[in-house]
Amino acid sequence: MLITFIRAIILYIIVLIVMRLMGKREISQLQPFELAISIMIADLASIPMTEPGIPITNGIIPILGLLVMHLLISFINIKSLRAREIVCGKPSILIYRGKIDERVLRKERFTINELQERLRGNNVVNIGDVEYAILETSGQVTVIQKPNKRNTIPEDFDIMPEYEGIPYDLVIDGKIMYDNLKLIQKDYQWLKKQVNKFGFNPEDALVVTLDGKGQFFCQKREE
Repeated sequence: MLITFIRAIILYIIVLIVMRLMGKREISQLQPFELAISIMIADLASIPMTEPGIPITNGIIPILGLLVMHLLISFINIKSLRAREIVCGKPSILIYRGKIDERVLRKERFTINELQERLRGNNVVNIGDVEYAILETSGQVTVIQKPNKRNTIPEDFDIMPEYEGIPYDLVIDGKIMYDNLKLIQKDYQWLKKQVNKFGFNPEDALVVTLDGKGQFFCQKREE
């Protein structure tokens, strides 16, 4: 029992490291070859995890082999557009200039109901509001609405908003983010002075953020 427990921990760490080395994109949007590798890694890890008689290396070595294969395919995809099309495929236009392309729907085995479901997932209720719908290689559908149905933006009214920048985390769970303080060219004494205005010290904060307009958000940790 203890051996199985230890093997499970080791394999979990190996799989976690491999998935991190594969990059952040694989966690959110898997290409077909990435999905295949992920499924195979899960299968290879489960066998030595539950079978103490099988050497743990029988799972680790193939997993590392898949990692090498993934890195190789990713490198080839970066260097060759043709290889990228073969491995990942090309986006398909399901709706072109407001008209559903039945030929593409049949090719991609998409039903009208599934198309409507994907549109609703993009906050589009009426299919007649869609100018283009593109099935991406990751399986997601990108929707471009007709000009008169799109949300208005400041540019439509000749308004130029002020630059906002990105918010910076200055304190997380009482830990001072010194790297972020350095990015905004501030020091701990400045941070302490700002947080003291809220009635506590930075070390007592749950979170402290500073946005591009110089506005603070502070919340104290519960005792």
